Amino acid sequence: MTFDDSRPAPPTTSTSVIVLTLARKVESELGAALAPLDLTVGRLGLLGHIAGVPGASFSDLARMSGITVQSVHAAVKALAGAGLVRDNTARAGSASAIELTPEGVRLLRAAQDVLAEVDERMFGAAADPILRQVGASVRTAFGA
Repeated sequence: MTFDDSRPAPPTTSTSVIVLTLARKVESELGAALAPLDLTVGRLGLLGHIAGVPGASFSDLARMSGITVQSVHAAVKALAGAGLVRDNTARAGSASAIELTPEGVRLLRAAQDVLAEVDERMFGAAADPILRQVGASVRTAFGA
């Protein structure tokens, strides 16, 4: 057998590709775990931002969520329609006062339990040792 030096070498391991692959796996696991709550990862993030940043504007929510202001308006409208948030804006053109309803608070708490379960399954004591190390490193790096 001869060596074919015209073939490219295997690609160098890329941290970006590894993190992106892991992020997709986490998002998939979390999405499946949130489905019984009729919640998506994006809606969970928006609920979390609304709960965590009282008085956030639609623009603030868009920046925090990485989506357009128009998408935030549509998402907040859908969340309001589901009884999860209310927009206490006094009038059109005034600053928003979006807040969780009691049902939104209940759902966010249930979702936090799901998050803890996914974290434990993916990064906890029984997880793959490499993923445990990744989880510990992320918690240390971000002060969690």
